Amino acid sequence: MLPQVIIIGRPNVGKSTLFNRLVGKKLALVDDQPGVTRDRRFGEAHLLGLDFTIVDTAGWEDDDPSSLPGRMRAQTEAALVGASVALFVIDSRAGLTPLDEEIARWLRVSPVPVICVANKAEGKAGDGGLFEAFSLGFGDPVALSAEHGQGLADLFEALLPHLDAKQRERDEAEPEEEVDELSGPLKLAIVGRPNAGKSTLINRFLGEDRLLTGPEAGITRDSIAVDWAWTDPKTSEERQVRLIDTAGMRKKARVVDKLEKMSVADARHAVDFAEVVVLLLDATLGLEHQDLKIASMVLEEGRALIIAINKWDVAEGPSGLFNGISAALADGLSQVKGVPLLSVSARTGKGLDELLRVAFEIRETWSRRVPTAALNRWFDDALAANPPPAPGGKRIKMRYITQIKNRPPSFVVFGTRLELIPASYERYLVNSIRRELGFEAVPIRLTMRSSKNPFADKK
Repeated sequence: MLPQVIIIGRPNVGKSTLFNRLVGKKLALVDDQPGVTRDRRFGEAHLLGLDFTIVDTAGWEDDDPSSLPGRMRAQTEAALVGASVALFVIDSRAGLTPLDEEIARWLRVSPVPVICVANKAEGKAGDGGLFEAFSLGFGDPVALSAEHGQGLADLFEALLPHLDAKQRERDEAEPEEEVDELSGPLKLAIVGRPNAGKSTLINRFLGEDRLLTGPEAGITRDSIAVDWAWTDPKTSEERQVRLIDTAGMRKKARVVDKLEKMSVADARHAVDFAEVVVLLLDATLGLEHQDLKIASMVLEEGRALIIAINKWDVAEGPSGLFNGISAALADGLSQVKGVPLLSVSARTGKGLDELLRVAFEIRETWSRRVPTAALNRWFDDALAANPPPAPGGKRIKMRYITQIKNRPPSFVVFGTRLELIPASYERYLVNSIRRELGFEAVPIRLTMRSSKNPFADKK
């Protein structure tokens, strides 16, 4: 495992900007208003040959432990455990504040080495805060501009004594063997409306309060990925999972705040990188139109979908609720039949092992390839059972089919005049693929490609 470097500081000193600079991409949400980051976020950082895991944390605030800022601070404190070094970031333009000095006192009693980073130090405006940082007792502060990328060489020199030995140990270790698509970690994203219990569900999986939760809607902003090993109680097999928590998705018309728009865009981005997506419903609210829109978005992105009804322990009339949601999904998600529908409780743990078991099974279906010979035997039988129509008396010739990719399963039919194929016949082929070739409950891509007529342009 890579050594961990944690970024700590009060709100709005540029922690997430530094995080994005070190991972080389805009993973963490950044905005001028303080308190954007709420959960810990991990990324793979590369700095002049040094490789390490960088951890972004919420801004440290001196609030009641039961309040939202107080719970955010607890997450930051937990992140320090196991870190190789901490980057204590201050705003050199604003100078030291009483909150900076309080954080420094806490860090001084920690066994983790601390590097003071004076951010926003471009130009002479940051000189005052830089000189003040010497008084904190963490040695020479590193003058840095995360926004403009200045001072990274100095940061490298400060990190090197703490990470160099770990870097050499890792370089001398034998390289890991490549894993195939199904032996790698299951990338499982949890999506849904605000307050459906997504972060609580992941915390229940992990057995710890890894993600910030509470009664307030919209706590999660960044999409947070957590690696975890799940042991199947039926087989005792240990399997790797990458759990991805996302921000709640409200109706588009209600999303007017800039930060919420950024959070929803980040959640959509997380779906793109997932293999299986769990849409979490709230049993106390039932199925709403927004849930169907989220499910359709997941399927349009080509991800495998599972729908889980959370808070089942407090559901009223559970049997009728389950049947009603099942019927509504059959009508509202007609493009994919048989999407798994499960009942779970993040609070009690009910149904969570079954949820993971189904997730691994549906990933296998989503990743399946059909041998060309078997595929074309099915194709011949499908055409014989229901030949393509001849619109306007023009004969359509369908020659053969091939699977061009998996994840999601994608097929191309070759022939002539295929642009005349009606949508109803394409649905017939897709439904037959699902039924006969074992692709139930996953999105399928089917493309028609006509051979070019060499005489079409000649007169």
